[in-house]
Amino acid sequence: MNSSGKRLLIVDDESGTRSMLDRAMSRRGFDTRVAESVDEAQGLIARERFDCALLDLKIHHDSGLELIAPLRSANPRARIILLTGYSSIPTAVAAIKLGADDYLCKPAGGDQLEAALLDEPGSASSDPELPEIAKAPPSVNRLAWEHIQRVLAENDGNISATARALGMHRRTLQRKLQKRPKGQ
Repeated sequence: MNSSGKRLLIVDDESGTRSMLDRAMSRRGFDTRVAESVDEAQGLIARERFDCALLDLKIHHDSGLELIAPLRSANPRARIILLTGYSSIPTAVAAIKLGADDYLCKPAGGDQLEAALLDEPGSASSDPELPEIAKAPPSVNRLAWEHIQRVLAENDGNISATARALGMHRRTLQRKLQKRPKGQ
C-alpha cells in the first residue's frame, strides 16, 4: 500500500480524536486536512481536491452523511470512509447508498483505516472474506455489552464519563462491566 502524498480530509468534532487521526494518518504518508464541523469541511471540499476522506457520523448536531454527496461530486474517485461509535444498520445502508466506500466502527486502528482508504475497487484486497453467519441473533445482553464497550472506548476507559454518556449511575455501569455475557 502506498499512501504517499494522497490528500486526506478528516472530519471529526472531537479534538482528541481529530488530532489522533491526523497524527496516525500523517505518519502513514497522507497529506491531511482536518475540519471540526460540516461547514468547515464544506469549505475545504469547495477549495481543495481530496483522494480520500474519513468522516465521523455525528458531528456536533450535524451528520457526516451530509458530506458524502458534495465530496463525491467534487472528487468522484475519492475513497470515502464513514467512522462511527454509533453504528447501526440504517446508517450503514444510508452511507453506502449516498456513495461512501466503507463504514467502520470506532475505535478503528491506523492500519485498518489505511487499508480501507487505499483499497482500490476491483483489487485483490477489495474482495473481503465472507464472515460466518451466526446461527442465532445476538442476545440483548451481548448487544448491551458491545454498546457499553464502544462508549467506554470513546471515553478512553473513563468509567464516570461513560456512565454520564449512557445515562446511568457509575456503580451500575461498574456492575454491568463485571458481568460479561455468555459466548465471549
